[in-house]
Amino acid sequence: MGRVVDIGLGNPTVAHPPHFPEDRGMNPGWLYIVTNKPQGVLYTGVTSDLEGRIWEHRNHVYRGFTDSYNCTRLVWYEDYGDITDAIQREKQLKHWKRVWKIRLIEEMNPEWKDLFETIMS
Repeated sequence: MGRVVDIGLGNPTVAHPPHFPEDRGMNPGWLYIVTNKPQGVLYTGVTSDLEGRIWEHRNHVYRGFTDSYNCTRLVWYEDYGDITDAIQREKQLKHWKRVWKIRLIEEMNPEWKDLFETIMS
């Protein structure tokens, strides 16, 4: 089972899958969803540096989808001990129906709070 992550919203969630960099010697990765507002446009991405990547979204560093739709609010994430696992999971989520992604977000973050402050080191 994955490790329990308390993101300060009152209900801890289990991070999946249960891989840890110290266990496998791999490069860690993150799968995340950003939006422009609650129930708004959803963007799913993968990164090896969640804090830095979300900062880039918030500061519109790169032109593209998230910049065009102002997707700057981090509403969901999972950590992976190996970024290749995060990439594999992203490929699955990219094919998910919107309602399934919303359900996933609301299990972790029912109020659609911006989680950026909770991940900053």
